[in-house]
Amino acid sequence: MDSYRIEKPAPFYDQLYRSIKQMIVDGIFKPGERIVESRLARDFNVSRSPIREAIRALEKDGLIQVDDKSRIIVYTPTLQDVEDIYQCRMALESMAASLTVRRASDVELQRIEETLRQTRIRIEAEGGYVKEEVIGLNTRFHSLLIEFSGNWRLERQLNDLKALLHLYRVINFQGPNREWDIYNEHLDIFNAIQNRQEQQAADAMIRHLIHDYEHLRGLLGSS
Repeated sequence: MDSYRIEKPAPFYDQLYRSIKQMIVDGIFKPGERIVESRLARDFNVSRSPIREAIRALEKDGLIQVDDKSRIIVYTPTLQDVEDIYQCRMALESMAASLTVRRASDVELQRIEETLRQTRIRIEAEGGYVKEEVIGLNTRFHSLLIEFSGNWRLERQLNDLKALLHLYRVINFQGPNREWDIYNEHLDIFNAIQNRQEQQAADAMIRHLIHDYEHLRGLLGSS
């Protein structure tokens, strides 16, 4: 528990939310595991009130579910969830790539390119890369395209999925050379955007998400 301790006097519920969320992503709390409020309150040395607020926020994110017996359960990814969410991503993020071609300035394209450059540097780091850093840069790549699409309603739709998308990204990173597969597909998307090729950018994004979807299905299907 020590690496997930909260720091006072920052708001308890927000710290608890972020700490429990990270514990779910890191696998400290396993899919399907029951979470007991009183035990969390004891472990974190706080009252149950901020625990409840944090649990409500995690439930809204989709990382926590309450069953028909009012038990608090860690979300378990299902193949149907993966299919549903990736259908949404393909529709929305291919549109984001297309709009980015039309609307992004040269300075904004440089920010995307710099993110890719930093990703390559991290992957090629001597002694091996830090997975969390590369996942963070991969997330930033997608976030920048959504931001530079200039469509705040599209961004809002994807923000509703943000917590689950991060969880899926962590799972999806399993497998040999996954970091390079993802990087190279991001590079293909960016090259089309940089060349102002709208349809090619949208198509490259869809190919990338199909590959992610198929890889994730394989991982979940074999678990």
